[in-house]
Amino acid sequence: MKLFVILFACALAISSSFAYDPSPLQDICVAIAEPKNAVFVNGKFCKNPNLTVADDFLYQGLNMPGDTNNKLGSKVTPVTVDQIPGLNTLGISAARIDFAPYGLNPPHTHPRGTEFLIVVEGELYVGFVLSNQLGNRLITKVLKPGDVFVFPIGMIHFQLNVGKSNAVAFAGLSSQNPGVITIANAVFGAKPPINPDVLTKAFQVDKKAIDYLQSQFWYDNN
Repeated sequence: MKLFVILFACALAISSSFAYDPSPLQDICVAIAEPKNAVFVNGKFCKNPNLTVADDFLYQGLNMPGDTNNKLGSKVTPVTVDQIPGLNTLGISAARIDFAPYGLNPPHTHPRGTEFLIVVEGELYVGFVLSNQLGNRLITKVLKPGDVFVFPIGMIHFQLNVGKSNAVAFAGLSSQNPGVITIANAVFGAKPPINPDVLTKAFQVDKKAIDYLQSQFWYDNN
């Protein structure tokens, strides 16, 4: 019996070393008892391979500039599995980011993907903030055309056009659906609103400041 227990423990340890949970491909995926009531799996349902066509793997128009006529002066054009169905299960996506002069892609995170950014026009001041364990240290750089910068998965990051002309960058991300959480929108534009008592204590300001921020229209440039 003792030998059996030892062998079982060894087998369990070995098998568990090869087992893992799949990475989430959307914000939430709640288990359901009745499959007939299910909406989708972790990701997207797969099309019959015999029925696939070239357009399943195609997105057109990324050469067209996005509309930056908004409060932020920027526009993100995503190319994820929602735009290219053929990206399903492949673990990659892309985006084009257009900036008006002094336009900002505000502090945000991608909960499911690392991002690398390639500047093709203009100059961008970019950065990301490390975790609490590393003292929330800010890593920044001014990028010029041809420069490539990486934003690690989950880190709060931003891009600001510091030039007097338009700027353009392209991004690649390590998920078919990396997700976006814009910090200001999530904290002050949550629906329903976060209790002001939480935010006044978190930000160490009075309720009037929180009421003002929660009353604003938080534009989403995605």
